[in-house]
Amino acid sequence: MPRQSGLGKGLDALIPGGENQPGEGGITYIPVESVVPNPRQPRTRINPEELQELAESIREHGIIQPLIVSRAPEGNHYILIAGERRLEAARLVNLQSIPVILRQANDQDRLELALIENVQRADLLPLETAEAYRQLNEDFNLSHEEISQRVGKSRVSVSNTLRLLKLPEKVKAALLEGSISEGHGRALLALSSAQAQMALLEMIVRNGLNVRQTEELVRKYAGIRQPVPKTEKTITPELLEIEDRMRATLGTKVSLRPGQKGGSITIYYYSDEELNRLIDQLLKV
Repeated sequence: MPRQSGLGKGLDALIPGGENQPGEGGITYIPVESVVPNPRQPRTRINPEELQELAESIREHGIIQPLIVSRAPEGNHYILIAGERRLEAARLVNLQSIPVILRQANDQDRLELALIENVQRADLLPLETAEAYRQLNEDFNLSHEEISQRVGKSRVSVSNTLRLLKLPEKVKAALLEGSISEGHGRALLALSSAQAQMALLEMIVRNGLNVRQTEELVRKYAGIRQPVPKTEKTITPELLEIEDRMRATLGTKVSLRPGQKGGSITIYYYSDEELNRLIDQLLKV
């Protein structure tokens, strides 16, 4: 039976087969130095200022929310699943031990859960999310649909985010730095060459272009023409004369609008009585 998406359930409910150590609420304390980072952690950077703020909070109040770890196959250390910033902050303030919940998890579980935790907190840059999706797709053979079920995103969203990995390294670096948004990146994918994408990237950054402006430039440079609305033909003197004759005959305003093929006639009326008069006049045999 396929595993259902765990988004929103809380990480404690996401990992099957718990092996909690004895302790209140399944929480136990382990040495900080016994925990190693999650090798599948999708986040590639931690904001130093935010980390320092968290460290000060931990110094004053301690760690309120336990970290989640799994025992390493060798059994002499633990692999972090959730709580990377809490672990780093604990090290900053020289904590000797940290509260954890111990769970069984394989390599795929650790990637999925780290991704879910960060998605729930809107904590990943688009390219970091794309790389995590790539690992789930290529390393664990999950389809885009299966990934979408795991992380609670639509399949289209997963596929579009994965496409960001096709961008040139310079553009991907700008995404990681936050110089451009995911919307900018998706717009640039419409350009066929890396050179064109990087040239437009410079224009975006230099001029502070928003996503809509970027999309307009992409259409221009890619030679994508916007559909041109069909315009009405200019009314000819002959048609103007016909309009005048119909107005005189019907005793009300009449407009002729020629189109590409044929056209339309609009007859105006201003009261129910006038409508009845026009109907009688038009339906006279």
